[in-house]
Amino acid sequence: MQFDEMGLMSGKTMLLLPGTACDYQTNFGSVLDRLGEKYHLICVNYDGFDGSDAIFPDMITVTEKIEQYIQEHFDGRVDGAIGSSLGSSFVGQLIQRKNIHIDHGIFGSPDLDQSGRFSAWLQSKLVVPLLTSFTKGEKKRAKTREKLKNFFEMNDEMADKFMACFEKFSPESIKNEYYTDLLTWLEDDIHVEHTKVHFIYANKMGEKYLKRYKKYFRDPEIREFDMQHEQWVFGGDKYAVPVLKAIDEFMEMQV
Repeated sequence: MQFDEMGLMSGKTMLLLPGTACDYQTNFGSVLDRLGEKYHLICVNYDGFDGSDAIFPDMITVTEKIEQYIQEHFDGRVDGAIGSSLGSSFVGQLIQRKNIHIDHGIFGSPDLDQSGRFSAWLQSKLVVPLLTSFTKGEKKRAKTREKLKNFFEMNDEMADKFMACFEKFSPESIKNEYYTDLLTWLEDDIHVEHTKVHFIYANKMGEKYLKRYKKYFRDPEIREFDMQHEQWVFGGDKYAVPVLKAIDEFMEMQV
């Protein structure tokens, strides 16, 4: 596991948790500097995605390591935590388990999919080979680059960085991450005193996700944006600026 601290050393603390098959450098690279101007960032790369030879074990084992770091270095409390896609599952677990305290849990347009063991196995058998084959061969690379650019409105540099994640990380780590995320359930109607939950709702994902957010958390604060899944970290300032403004407003709210 890798924990890098940067930004304002005396600012409010903010945990950054990247999504599937990503490191924080790629996932949050377009917004790191701007977040670091206002917050003390604790940036996490999970086992298997930290440049070591480790393999991602499972969501709960990694959650425990995050809890241990926050307990040892921040007395068990952070002001905020932002999860991108799968990273939001970690935010949910950290809030639900109550082993550390988070004032503001910020969910970056996640899907929060959950399933049984057989369905998770089947989905991972189908999806993970696709994820790890997108960049094999020049024709596939070119096609994937264009799809990423069109879907997220990425530029060439961002698309190449995103594809590089799928090339440099172990397929076993990607499989374990994807599979165990589906098996790591959130309870319904989660409520923790003095914790405020915020969702960045990308309305192009569909209303079923909005219903899901309200199912898992009691009275979440939801901000709607006209964008695709996680487009705010990949699609340039058009999407990043209004979301960053919302994050600042979340962090100023009383809990």
